[in-house]
Order: sequence, then structure tokens, then C-alpha cells
Amino acid sequence: MLGAGPVRAQVPLAHAAVAPAPLPFAPAPDSLPARVDINRRLPLLAGGLVVSYSSLIYLLSKGWYTGEKSRFHWFNDLPEWEQLDKAGHFWGAFHESRGAVDMLRWAGVPDRRAIWYGGFVGFLLQTPIELFDGRDPAYGASATDLTANFLGSAGLIGQQLAWNEVRIMPKLSFHRTRYAALRPNVLGRSLGEQFLKDYNGQTYWLATDVGAFLPATSRWPRWLQPAVGYGGQEMVYNDDGTNAALGLRSYRQFYLSIDVDLRRIPTNNRVLKKVFYALSIFHLPAPALEWNPRRGFVAHGLYY
Repeated sequence: MLGAGPVRAQVPLAHAAVAPAPLPFAPAPDSLPARVDINRRLPLLAGGLVVSYSSLIYLLSKGWYTGEKSRFHWFNDLPEWEQLDKAGHFWGAFHESRGAVDMLRWAGVPDRRAIWYGGFVGFLLQTPIELFDGRDPAYGASATDLTANFLGSAGLIGQQLAWNEVRIMPKLSFHRTRYAALRPNVLGRSLGEQFLKDYNGQTYWLATDVGAFLPATSRWPRWLQPAVGYGGQEMVYNDDGTNAALGLRSYRQFYLSIDVDLRRIPTNNRVLKKVFYALSIFHLPAPALEWNPRRGFVAHGLYY
């Protein structure tokens, strides 16, 4: 029966299995202490990461990948989901690397080493997921997933080496759609499941810190940033014929909007700074101009 395969063959496991970083306890770069006790903080940080990630991999092996195993093999999933899953892999790896770099700085690791050692953490964290997928008879390891993971980490490293900060931030926004009800076993039943699985409701953004590129005398508020977004609609089945039987034909969406960089909101409250740091991975609701091949330009008073 079409569409009756395992759910995990349809889900971006980088989303479902690895929590989207940055880790909320990582301090913002501009709040890092000038001098720290590296001998005290680094072992604590390394031990916490090893224990938490090892536990996650173990739970995956016992809870998610419990079905029949096959020999390791590859699967080309690039044509699926209008590549929204690849955007998700990029987003996840970027922010996992971002959190790792900032935590290494917090631990007292010299800046250049923190960038290189922490920069590829996102790629390393998500690679084992492909090893699990590669032994799933209904799916397989994805070379394009690995590529997206690498590019996400490389994007963070490149910005840190060039500017010693993040000026172009990948972000995510989400809204519920009517499509999840058409295939809840794949697109999710609860809000949490739909957030991870329903690509119709996901939009990926690149928000640019324009103020960072302007002269120091500029009055442009650095918390206000233009953002370009990418999404898709009518994605219930990967098979075009099955999708068409529901009267659906998937298409892409492109957006132009504005974004608020919460990291740039002035505050002396340490807790609030950490909250803003964690929430900075999301695009906040804002007016947007959409273009898609189905309807042309569409204005949104408030887009989620």
C-alpha cells in the first residue's frame, strides 16, 4: 500500500533525533568572561556532552530503530519534500556548531581552536543518524543529508573566521497546516510531531545583520534585520501520482520579510540573555511578501 512504509523513512532525523541547538545554557559571545579556569570548565563541558549524546544514541537504537536491519546501503532522497529536509539539516548543524563554539569559548579554549574544534560538532553529531538510516531496509543513508550537515557546520566556521561573529543567521518558523490530518502517521498528530515532520508548515530563513556591514556611525538598529525565506506546500506524499490523487501538487514558496535578532536586544539580565540566545534560532512572526509559481506575489500581514 502506498504511504504505509515506516514513518522514519519520511522524517528528517536530524530534527527528530538531535535537539536543535544552540544549547540554551551557552552564553552569547559578547557575554563570555575574559578569563576563565579552563582546567575546571572544559572537563565539565566535555563530560556533559559525551554523556548526553551517548544516551541519545542509545535511546535511538533501542526506541526508534527497532525494526528489521539490512546491510548498510545508500538512498537518494534529494528529490523529496522540495528539499525542505536539506534546509533542516543545514539549520540544525549550523546551530549545533554555533552552540559548541560558544561553549568552548566559555570553557576558556583559545578563540581559533574553539572555532575549529566546535565548528564541526554539528556535522559530527548528525553523522551517526545516517549510519542508523543506512541499515534501515525501507530507507538508507543519504549523501545529500551529509552534505547539508557539512555545509551547515562550514557556514558557521566561515562566518566566525571572517567576522568572529554570526552575521547571517539561519532561522526556522512553523505554523500548523491542514495537510497533517491527511497523513498523520507521517506528518504528525500532535503539535510537537507536526513541528518536526510537517514540511508544509516549516519555513527556513536567512536573516542578515545589516548593521554589522555598515559604518560604525550608522544608526541602523542591529536588532532589525531583513530575512529571505524558503518553504513549500501540498507535500503529503513523495510520489507525484499519489499526491495528485488527493488533488495536490507540491510547489515552492519564497519570502522576503524582516526579523528581530533577540541577541541584540539590550538587557543586563543574564537569564534573559540566555533565553534570547536560545530563541534566536527562530524567525519571529512578521509581515512578509511571498512569491510562488502558483499564485505569484502574495502579501502577508503577519507570517509565522
